[in-house]
Amino acid sequence: MKYPPILLCILFMVTLNVRSAEAQLDYQAPPAPLDRLLDAPVTPSVRLSPDGTLMALLHRPGLPSIADVAAPEMRLAGMRINPRIHGPSRSTAYSGISFKSLDASPARPVAGIPESGGVRNVSWAPDGTHIAFTVDMVDRIDLYVVEVSTGTAHQLADVAVNDVTYGSINWHPDSQSLLVRTVPEDQADMPAQPLAPEGPVIQENLGEEAPARTYQDLLSNPHDEDLFAWFMTSQILHITLDGTVTPLGPVGLALTPEPSPDGQYILIREMHRPFSYLVPASRFPHSYTIYDAQGQLVKEVARLPLADNVPVAFGSTTKGPRSMAWRADAPATLVWVEALDGGDAGVDATLRDEVFLLDAPFESDPVSLVKLELRYGGILWGNESLALVMETWWSTRQQKTSLLNPSSPGEITKVVFDRSTEDRYSNPGTFQRIRTAQGTSVLRMDGDQLLLVGTGASEDGDRPFLRKLNLDTGETITLFQSEAPYYERPVSIIDAPRILTVRESVDDPPNYFVRDLEEGSLAAVTNFEHPYPELAAMTKEELNYMRADGVPLKATLYLPPDYNSEQDGPLPTLIWAYPREFKNAAFAGQRSGSPFRFKYMSYSGAIPYVTQGYAVLDGTSMPVIGEGEEEPNDTFREQLVANAQAAIDAGVVRGVVDPNRVAIAGHSYGAFMTANLLAHSDLFRAGIARSGAYNRTLTPFGFQREERLFWESPETYYTMSPFMHADKVNEPILLIHGEADNNSGTFPLQSRRFYGALKGLGKTARLVMLPHESHGYRARESVGHVLWETTRWLDTYVKNAENSENVTAPPTPNL
Repeated sequence: MKYPPILLCILFMVTLNVRSAEAQLDYQAPPAPLDRLLDAPVTPSVRLSPDGTLMALLHRPGLPSIADVAAPEMRLAGMRINPRIHGPSRSTAYSGISFKSLDASPARPVAGIPESGGVRNVSWAPDGTHIAFTVDMVDRIDLYVVEVSTGTAHQLADVAVNDVTYGSINWHPDSQSLLVRTVPEDQADMPAQPLAPEGPVIQENLGEEAPARTYQDLLSNPHDEDLFAWFMTSQILHITLDGTVTPLGPVGLALTPEPSPDGQYILIREMHRPFSYLVPASRFPHSYTIYDAQGQLVKEVARLPLADNVPVAFGSTTKGPRSMAWRADAPATLVWVEALDGGDAGVDATLRDEVFLLDAPFESDPVSLVKLELRYGGILWGNESLALVMETWWSTRQQKTSLLNPSSPGEITKVVFDRSTEDRYSNPGTFQRIRTAQGTSVLRMDGDQLLLVGTGASEDGDRPFLRKLNLDTGETITLFQSEAPYYERPVSIIDAPRILTVRESVDDPPNYFVRDLEEGSLAAVTNFEHPYPELAAMTKEELNYMRADGVPLKATLYLPPDYNSEQDGPLPTLIWAYPREFKNAAFAGQRSGSPFRFKYMSYSGAIPYVTQGYAVLDGTSMPVIGEGEEEPNDTFREQLVANAQAAIDAGVVRGVVDPNRVAIAGHSYGAFMTANLLAHSDLFRAGIARSGAYNRTLTPFGFQREERLFWESPETYYTMSPFMHADKVNEPILLIHGEADNNSGTFPLQSRRFYGALKGLGKTARLVMLPHESHGYRARESVGHVLWETTRWLDTYVKNAENSENVTAPPTPNL
């Protein structure tokens, strides 16, 4: 019998709907008390005033709804755009602002912020008298300011901010005006989708090597290009605090302004065509142009082409000027860097980068400040005779910090630090800076001495410090260091004897304090409450142990309240980990973290499952080491198994881990680890893998810390890919992935294909695809469902498995 086409179409759609219903499940709520985590209060973020004497508390809302996360977005050139407002689609906005003095007085809420809007781009004026910020409205983004003395906010001007990319608002150094990227007032309507294409989409390469890593959300056709250009189109406006609006320069793409410290010039970065279908917007052509304060063109400093052929070797970079910015300690001097090795970290070279200076009025040739043996990592400016330049090199893990005299270009005066980035114990900390009256940041100096704040990693764990460094002698004086039973981290220097710190303990959440270093006094500034006091009774301890080859390892052990190992016996256990590569075994075994950190229970990790009767080994060491000519990934699988075996053995010795009921779990590269451990060991009852990649041939130009291409080392890609060994996965595995994952390499296709292989081979597996979620999960419904899925999986295949080899899968409700 021959059916009419319309009937065939209807039958086909009905079939699709039936099949979808078979796989459809309503969002499930997690069991108590895990549901408490979904609505736990979120601690405000803090932005200090330029002089460090006043806090802006930025209040953070709870989890958004799935309806919010599912709002329309454009995925173009590696960016995710909210088409309604010309802004980012996945940027969490603040719900309000309060001002808080550095004493016990209560915070002052800022009035005048629209209740329906979301606050972003919060920025202090250089003189600290005002704060500027943007507010997301229904169909655009508005610009607001608040005068600190009154605490009342108001819309500054009737303009629509273009916040699609970074740097949409910048204070002028005079603190009386702002430079704002806006949507042009006369912009045409959004380009419409053509009813039919005008021709095929063609890409061509004529023999030039142009490898590229794996990127998501790229442009794919001419309409994508038109949409992207439409969203990037912008106009820079100079807006004073009295609301006067003056256009500055012409309309262009992704215009990003930066005023010179003296306010006389504006450096504008502008994007140009042609775009690319292979690399994200950060690689598109762009230029750097200087305008005067009236918006008149002064000089185009550089125009850079499409960077679609940057070598994939770690440490490679683009050709031509990059990292162009104003020198922080000079009125109007441009600084930038250029590669001396063609940007290719894979070639031998004595010198890698060269730093240049160009003074106003920008008519002379650039001056070479310094040539570097390693890749440029930034400059910290002090004054006319002192600056610190950082350089790094990936393959050797080397990092250098050197002293130079900007007034005598050409040579490094002294190497201050030369260390391995893997050596946590030798980390000297971060040099402290101070805000200038113009809003720039320069080194905080006390004669020939500088201040450093660091994590203080040691065999005793992290003990943050504040130290004074003598540049002449290299000697340091410790002004403050955290002491047990607290973890206390310096935040800023208020004045000579007083510092602002964040202090916490195992049972006390982080709060801000003023510490007087001379008197030894400590005064509370904030009183952020425990976010989930009813869940605070779990216990926390550090577990230190050795791998079979002698590498020291650690994990943080969490146990249920009132648990007694002698009376209750060993527990079903969840191990959560993330592999990290090292070139030095001694550094791999260094201790990290602190036993005195607050028992923070993130809904995205493993710790919540303590409430369900599990022992949890969180942050379990999973080093992968390759010394000398060996690469870490040469023995990736073997080292994973050795790490896991050592963790289980340590828990058994402690008397808390039941070795027959252990699950392994991880996110991203931790999911990749999970699948590998299930394929190549029999240590676990089950696994949970979130947002992972399982077939490394789909990322052929390198992945994670692997530099070799697939064609250079195909055996590495094959050996490390769980997809290639799906037949060896003998334990139940729960795969969870966001359908809108935009992380490089972890395409949602990875989980779908891996599940397809497991299903085809008759394995026990479950695939949960979360609608509208990216690499991490945001919606309240999604987060709750992940907690439910994970609890259900653990209870079925781990807690209640006992010694049975055959476990019946749990029923799925609401089909």
